[in-house]
This record gives sequence, C-alpha cells and structure tokens, in this order.
Amino acid sequence: MKADVAKKGKQVPLKKRLQKDWSMNKWKYIMLIPVLVYLALFCYKPMYGLVIAFKDFKITRGIDGSSWANPWYKWFLNFFTDPYFWRLIKNTFLISGLTILFGFPAPILLALMINEVKNSKFKRTVQTITYMPYFISMVVLCGLLKTFCMQDGLFSQIAQLFGGTAQNYLANPKYFRTIYVLSDIWSGIGWNSIIYLAALSGIDQEQYEAARVDGANRLQQMIHITLPGLVPTIMILFILRMGNILNVGYEKILLLYNASTYETADVISTYTYRLSFGGSGNPMYSKSTAIGLFNTLINVCFLLITNAISKRATDSGLF
Repeated sequence: MKADVAKKGKQVPLKKRLQKDWSMNKWKYIMLIPVLVYLALFCYKPMYGLVIAFKDFKITRGIDGSSWANPWYKWFLNFFTDPYFWRLIKNTFLISGLTILFGFPAPILLALMINEVKNSKFKRTVQTITYMPYFISMVVLCGLLKTFCMQDGLFSQIAQLFGGTAQNYLANPKYFRTIYVLSDIWSGIGWNSIIYLAALSGIDQEQYEAARVDGANRLQQMIHITLPGLVPTIMILFILRMGNILNVGYEKILLLYNASTYETADVISTYTYRLSFGGSGNPMYSKSTAIGLFNTLINVCFLLITNAISKRATDSGLF
C-alpha cells in the first residue's frame, strides 16, 4: 500500500514529460515555428538598432563601426533641450488625449445603440455604413479631407450657408486638431465597435429577462447589466490604448499638415520622421532613435500605470 502511494507520488522526469508533451502537441509546435521566426527576424533582431541612440551613428560606418556618444545620454539631452521639445510634447499629448476622450467612447456608444435596435435589416444597414470608411485608404481619406477643406471646398460652402466665411481649414492651425480627431472617429467608429458588439452578444440573456420581471426599463437594463458586462473589454482596450498614447498616427498627420500648421500639428513621430527622412543634408539617425526609445519608455510607463489602476478599480487588466 505504502509502496503504491510512493510510486504515485513520484515525480515524472522532465525528459519524459517533454517527450509526452511533444507527442501530444507536435503539430501545434510545428505550426508555431513560422510565427517565432517572424518575431525573431522582424521584432527582436531590429531591437539591436537601439544602440544607435547611444552612438554618434554614421551610415557609412554602420552600427558597430560608429563611435559611442560622449556622454552616453548625449542625444537624449539634445532632444530635451531642443527648442521644439515642449511643442512636440504638448501637441502629442493633446492630439492623443482628444482622440481618447472623444474617439474611445464613440464605438462603445455606437455598439450600445446598435444593440438596442430590434430591426435586423436596419441594424445590418447601419453596421455596413459605419464599417465602410475604415476600408478607405489613408491616402485617399486625406485627399478627400484636403479637397473638402479647401477655400472653395465642401466645408467652406457649408460654413457660408450659415453665415461663415470661406477659408482653407487645413492651413489654419486652430482647426487642425478638430479635423484630425473628427475624421479619426468617422473612419474608425464602425470597425472599432465590432469587438464591443461581440462582447455584448456574450452577456447572459437571462439577466435581462430577470430585470424585466423586476420592472427594469431599457435604460436601467443598459446601466446595470449591459455596461457592467462590457467593463472588462473596455478596460483591456483602454489599457492598450494608453500604452500607445504617444504613438499618434503620424502617417495621417504627415499627409495633412504643412509648415503653417506645425504649431498645433507637429508631434514626436512626425518630428522623428523629418530628422531621418525629411530631405535635410544631415539626417540625425542617433537623435531620432533616442527620441523613439524615449517615446517607447513613456508608453510603457502609461501602460503599467493604467493596468495597475484598472486592476485595483475593476479587477480587470492585461496582467
């Protein structure tokens, strides 16, 4: 009896456990190989290039042939003392903050409204219409915006109907952020609502039936059942969004801004792009790499802080 118990309690050697696991999941591991190769080649290997931030990089010498910066934080200090530093920080946080403030709740509200619609044909029509802008190319979207914002464009004509004056809105710094945020909401609201609609479909319908029996109206059901059911999904997406707070969509800004709107439109990513590929005679790869590393570290800090707050407040988090 004691011998049997001891035999059962004896730990299986690691080698045998691995062999058993391989025999059971062999094809899963084989299918995983291309993904691991992709991550190694295109995600982890390029990280070696971060050392450029600590070197006086010369493209003709390569990374290993370039000398180390003296002091090692030379390019970070160069950025922090840059005359455009505070403008870049302010614009980046403002544009990203406005996008989160108005753009993040928009798909949630759309999903809640679509969820309340009982006519399936009307619901599908609304979903199709709101999804369509997401599939418009960024270049085409920005081309449309430029055309609409011209002095004789659609927006100027609408403004004149209400007693306003015609002007080129994209040449006016005070309108750039508004145009950016509203166009971002318009292009992404339908697509971003998909995940919330999927989360809504997973809520137990018996809760709604019990609420109706207790006399709860539609608004009360939404407040006490629907929204709490969405909280985990909302928090996960919010944490991910905060983890990219400084990663403003620079492609769109590059396509829309011009020298007259740098005051309100220039952000960290567009400045970094101009340093490396802006056509100047002396591209500053080391400084742009240092800025990118700084950008990443700030994003990680926001991710960790938001995740900690979410875990404490709602028990939902990434880790």
